[in-house]
Amino acid sequence: MLKSTNPYTGKEIEKYQELNSGELNEKIEIAHNAHLSWKFMDYNARGEKMKLLANSLLENKQELAELITFEMGKILRESVAEIEKCAWLCNHYAENSASYLDEEFIVSDASKSYVKYEPIGVIYGIMPWNFPFWQVFRAAVPTIMAGNTFVLKHSPNVIGCGLAIENLFLKAGFPEGIFVNLKIDIDLSEEVIANDFIQGVTLTGSRRAGSAVAAQAGKYLKKTVMELGGSDPYIVMKDADFNTACQTGVSSRMLNSGQVCISAKRFIVEEEIFEDFVQQQKLLLESLSCCAPMDYDTDIGPMARIDLLETIELQVNKSVAMGAKLICGGDRIDNKFYAPTLLINVEKGMPVYDEETFGPVSIVIPAKDKEEMLRIANDTNYGLGASIWTNDSNAADYLANNIHAGAVFVNGMTKSDPRLPFGGTKQSGYGRELAGLGIREFTNAKTIWIK
Repeated sequence: MLKSTNPYTGKEIEKYQELNSGELNEKIEIAHNAHLSWKFMDYNARGEKMKLLANSLLENKQELAELITFEMGKILRESVAEIEKCAWLCNHYAENSASYLDEEFIVSDASKSYVKYEPIGVIYGIMPWNFPFWQVFRAAVPTIMAGNTFVLKHSPNVIGCGLAIENLFLKAGFPEGIFVNLKIDIDLSEEVIANDFIQGVTLTGSRRAGSAVAAQAGKYLKKTVMELGGSDPYIVMKDADFNTACQTGVSSRMLNSGQVCISAKRFIVEEEIFEDFVQQQKLLLESLSCCAPMDYDTDIGPMARIDLLETIELQVNKSVAMGAKLICGGDRIDNKFYAPTLLINVEKGMPVYDEETFGPVSIVIPAKDKEEMLRIANDTNYGLGASIWTNDSNAADYLANNIHAGAVFVNGMTKSDPRLPFGGTKQSGYGRELAGLGIREFTNAKTIWIK
């Protein structure tokens, strides 16, 4: 039995009966049969349905946002923004899928040779709780617009969001089976991957989950896309716009109560401005309110689950015991929230340096020059995103071209955008979502040579 619980009130929202093996395989077969006709529908027809889906998201955004907030604790204004971003994504692919998947003509010894991108079938998505609509839409919309169908295993604490998404697709006129929500626990995941109708797997989650699922997919020779964790560097040089860099850094780190893969997690600050930066961050963090997530004045919502609260608390406490200095925060509030926290004197070997911190915790590390900044930035197993703040274009070019990351933003906050490819390197995963690269991930790039 799957259970959804409001992390702020602690009250149970609903219980859901899990699918048994027979019901699971029946749903996958429905998705396969839907693909057999869906793949022949032209992009304009698919796009019209996707635009209806976008309209439905916007028309129902308040209700859908409240569902997000009830199930995982995101503050309501951020939940509304998540729904609006999903609508933008739908409209973007409705308008651009045909051009993204245009045939590519190549000069060769043939009279004509080209590559065409064909859908491959049913794609299995394993999605997390922290952006329970956006992560699903980001994976499913381009995959479906390419002509595939999508079956979802959502995180157990946001099953209501998964069901709502399935209903939205049906109400927008998508045939049954184009998007299917699977109410299953992780124990049945390998059975899904092994199913002959499943042609690919996409996962957004932890490094540990990615490793396990990638191994299963490899066993059955199924293509995978992995969007895993991050420990993103946020580099601030002394010539940067100080106030903007400070404020944007706090906004990035504290978004979704710090439960974001691509948020700023390690602030690497030039020595001359280090003390000022720490003091400004302290003031900003202490001004944030931890209150009811339905209140539009709230800045920080509750942690999504008690085990997540316990994990971030343990990482901070161990690091402080090893010599890190606590500037602010570092404690629970009402056994629901973790206070916005700032640490300095952080060194390699400490949990907050070596591990991903998935909560409202910032660490600030001084560096004497751009070479040391680069060394610290790359001193991690992760490589999702990075942010650089400087008005020196040469320094920006040097750092951006040498940081190990899937995306680097200069004088801006790292974020996902339907127009830009999204994904990581090293243990942050592989493959890309969004833009043209994302829609091609689950297609067969077929070469055609004609003499």
